Amino acid sequence: MNREEIRYYVTSESVTEGHPDKICDQISDGILDEYLKQDSKSHVAVEAMVSTDTLVIAGEVKSTAKVNIAEVARNIIRKIGYTTLNKGFDADSCLVLTNVHNQSSDISIGVKKSINEDKEIIGSGDQGIMYGYACDETKNYMPISCELANKLSFQLAKVRKVEGAYFLYPDGKTQVTMAYDSNDNPISIESIVISAQHSEKISNDLLRKFIIGSVINPIIDKKWLTQYTKIYINPTGRFVIGGPTGDTGLTGRKIMVDSYGTISRHGGGAFSGKDPTKVDRSGAYMARYVAKNIVASNIARRCEVSIAYAIGGIEPLAVTVNTFNTGIILDREIEEIVKEVFSFKVVDIIENLQLRKPQYLKTAAYGHFGRSDEDFVWEKTDKIYEIKRKLKNILI
Repeated sequence: MNREEIRYYVTSESVTEGHPDKICDQISDGILDEYLKQDSKSHVAVEAMVSTDTLVIAGEVKSTAKVNIAEVARNIIRKIGYTTLNKGFDADSCLVLTNVHNQSSDISIGVKKSINEDKEIIGSGDQGIMYGYACDETKNYMPISCELANKLSFQLAKVRKVEGAYFLYPDGKTQVTMAYDSNDNPISIESIVISAQHSEKISNDLLRKFIIGSVINPIIDKKWLTQYTKIYINPTGRFVIGGPTGDTGLTGRKIMVDSYGTISRHGGGAFSGKDPTKVDRSGAYMARYVAKNIVASNIARRCEVSIAYAIGGIEPLAVTVNTFNTGIILDREIEEIVKEVFSFKVVDIIENLQLRKPQYLKTAAYGHFGRSDEDFVWEKTDKIYEIKRKLKNILI
């Protein structure tokens, strides 16, 4: 590779399920799933905070379901792998404080409009702007740096939980920097950073060899590596103190990790712990669904879709498409196709993407997008035919 070909860099990070912020995301979404299992129309907004040996859970719920919130949280923490204090947290001995109350009647009025001809009419649970993104860099239509960072994090957890790397503990981070050419094509990996919490009984040299051999090599295609690629394993030389003992965690603090890894814009609203009437979540899933189908239809190489809602609004205030000058037709023409093919009513988004289904715990680590193996409806490319049919009418 000629270094002169490089025009810019893109960096994305990911974190493992044992990262303090991700513990909180999983607890929030695990609680949401339990409510939806019992009452599919539950309205839930739950957040968590972990610090040292304490977990605090707070939020608003409107539901007929009865959920043992503390028990759900402990089961999730235990499954992550925090079973002894020396790992940074303990599912059984940690203090759990809860403050979950009924949803505000003012919000409820805006969300639940009425029933019309046996169909629910739902207003947006909040105002905001949601973004969705897709590109042709990977088979999953994700930015490659984001996809690789997530895969490295998942592999780091896999070798710990499935392959028995006893010296690894739950907390961890990954980061990938990709070099791009002037045509916006990824050409090589500039650097890989992996920080893995570990037992004090393993040396940094042995840990480095293990992570390169068991985490990086199975995930990273050698075609991306060059003589200039830098690999950093636990750059400080030690990562024994981790989890909530090492850092406080909060729900919703890893919004770029959850989405596209700094490539696309983000409206600012977190996903985890929110039922689908909250457009922070459902609107973002819908925007990804639309963007992915546009790129999969070969109308554009890159696409960012934004959707804006007012609280209580049944339909969005605006739907905007940006193809970054990669579209084969004008962006405003793509917008017209999108509005004809997709419905952006909140109730239709919930129904069409099957968002009443309890499925959110598995979204809360390793990204909400680009995971077709999890059968998320918003990752389907089932609108290609309709989009291409509309495109023909424009091109005639």
